[in-house]
Amino acid sequence: MIEIIPFTPALAEFIKTLNYEWLQKYFRIEEGDVLALSDPKRYIIDKGGYIFFAKFQDQIVGTASLLKKTETEFELGKMAVTESVQGKGIGRKLLEHCLIFAKEKKIRSLILYSNTKLESAIHLYREYGFREIELESGLYERANIKMFLDLALSTL
Repeated sequence: MIEIIPFTPALAEFIKTLNYEWLQKYFRIEEGDVLALSDPKRYIIDKGGYIFFAKFQDQIVGTASLLKKTETEFELGKMAVTESVQGKGIGRKLLEHCLIFAKEKKIRSLILYSNTKLESAIHLYREYGFREIELESGLYERANIKMFLDLALSTL
């Protein structure tokens, strides 16, 4: 069974290790990643954001965050599932949790930045109603796609 649990300081290291795993495999760790992932309480929680973890067989195996952009728009980010358990629906469960949580918090829209090289992730986002919008330059070196979801149109 997959359980989604909220951030606690004791779990802070997992957001770093889980994200570093995929970043090192596909891209590189950028300066902004080092800052946010080394001190997630300061850079995400204290700025009004939320962090969730996926627990599977008593292990923390995934994470996702909602990073506050404005009062009504958040960025879905820092999403990672460790390679050994990919394909078990953990990413889907994290995404669904974030969408339901965002709706409950009256967040109107979500954005995300990704890379089309991550085909299964892009497919999952599209499945949940995210659509591609214009990508501004400079936020993430690795991003070549920006997606948007109006939560009023989300079916969850």
